[in-house]
Amino acid sequence: MGDIEGRLAAAGLALPPSPQAPQGARFPFAMVRQYGSRLLISGHGPQDASGGFHAMRGKLGEELDVEQGYLAARLTALSMLGSIKRELGELDRVVRWIRVFGMVNSTPAFFDHPAVINGFSDLILSLYGEDRGAHVRSAVGMMQLPFNIPVEIEAEVEVDVDRAGEHDDAWQPYS
Repeated sequence: MGDIEGRLAAAGLALPPSPQAPQGARFPFAMVRQYGSRLLISGHGPQDASGGFHAMRGKLGEELDVEQGYLAARLTALSMLGSIKRELGELDRVVRWIRVFGMVNSTPAFFDHPAVINGFSDLILSLYGEDRGAHVRSAVGMMQLPFNIPVEIEAEVEVDVDRAGEHDDAWQPYS
């Protein structure tokens, strides 16, 4: 077990399995794609332990409050970390987090998008530290997100290519 996985375990956190598309939907794209030392990560949402989307659904400022949104963003971080681990084999291969783009399903009157996406950023910083975990970030509101999920987040990280393994070229679309 690597350092990052040890920190997850110490915090009592577990990575969910591969994201599963809801009934009638398809995910005909890679969740993670590596180009040299760059790892591009598709938009992820909050997952439950079975791999499906978490039951928490709706708009911030209507059905959900900031605390619920923060939790959804934190669950989204775990979902994304699960995809990174499946792609790279180990989370310690992430050299640094570069960019995070957070989308919040919100009403027009909701304005606290940064506080919601802090759920993602705070978890990444607690696991990777200020140097490796620091990232540039956007947190924006959207009129709607797929499947009525509260947040969707995409990212880019730098990875250690010297520790590459069998996972680097293993692209599989999710069904």
